[in-house]
Amino acid sequence: MAHDKDEAETWDAFRTLVNMPPAELERWLATSTSKDAGEHKGGHESTGHASGRRIVEILRTSKSDLTDADYQHMTKVNGYIRRHQAQRPSGDVRETTWRHSLMNWGHDPLAD
Repeated sequence: MAHDKDEAETWDAFRTLVNMPPAELERWLATSTSKDAGEHKGGHESTGHASGRRIVEILRTSKSDLTDADYQHMTKVNGYIRRHQAQRPSGDVRETTWRHSLMNWGHDPLAD
């Protein structure tokens, strides 16, 4: 029962925090701005960009077909978005790396 409650809470938070629909997130991830945002280790795709692709998959998966690994990733996404929101810079954030990084994780702070 506790496992089901945890999954429900994770799902609810994920659906609230990830405010970009899958098609919009896919379009964003295809941009050079998206690909440039975030930390790139060894010249590879950034962690956030890879996460964005995974988020699209999760959003397009029926809730009944989600796996434990999907819920683990949703928990990671929820934590990242919450931490990153707390670091909001002052001023206009439209063209900031801060916003672009959040968008890679499926959250557009301008849509709040």
